[in-house]
Amino acid sequence: MATDTALVIIDVQKNLIDEAYQRDEILAHINTLLAKARVTGTPVIYVQHDGPKGHGLEVGTDGWQISSIIAPQESEPIVHKRASDAFYETSLQQELHERHIRHLVVAGGQTEYCVDTTVRRATTCSYDVTLVGDAHTTFDCDTLTAAQIIAFYNETLNGFKTDTSAIIVKPTQEIVF
Repeated sequence: MATDTALVIIDVQKNLIDEAYQRDEILAHINTLLAKARVTGTPVIYVQHDGPKGHGLEVGTDGWQISSIIAPQESEPIVHKRASDAFYETSLQQELHERHIRHLVVAGGQTEYCVDTTVRRATTCSYDVTLVGDAHTTFDCDTLTAAQIIAFYNETLNGFKTDTSAIIVKPTQEIVF
């Protein structure tokens, strides 16, 4: 990938990841992506959801913390958000602009909320996106299993386009920085 690429890790916080589908595999894939990005000097940007008081992601609580398994390094920014869209009223676009980023490699959670909303929004902001298909996760719901949700979004988002940008889905092993 080119120097205009960043790895964006969305909401891999204790209360979201600890009980998520294929937790260990997802964290291993994210660690592989982090190692690949860091060795090539590719910027890594974390996104952390700040929930309200009483919410499982209440700011400052243990469950709000980014998983220590994929913890950011001191030089890696953390963008705080309060909505599913990581661009909405956050510093994400500024962080990307300062680094001349045009392509996002995205991993994290929760597939049908923050991952989906953020990658679609990224295309309307003229960013190309590679969604790492085996490095995002969610939970079972009443209608679908987590595996079905992930498969559905990988299929639905692969090839999603705007006039200027697109989303492609690739597995961790195919990501090159």
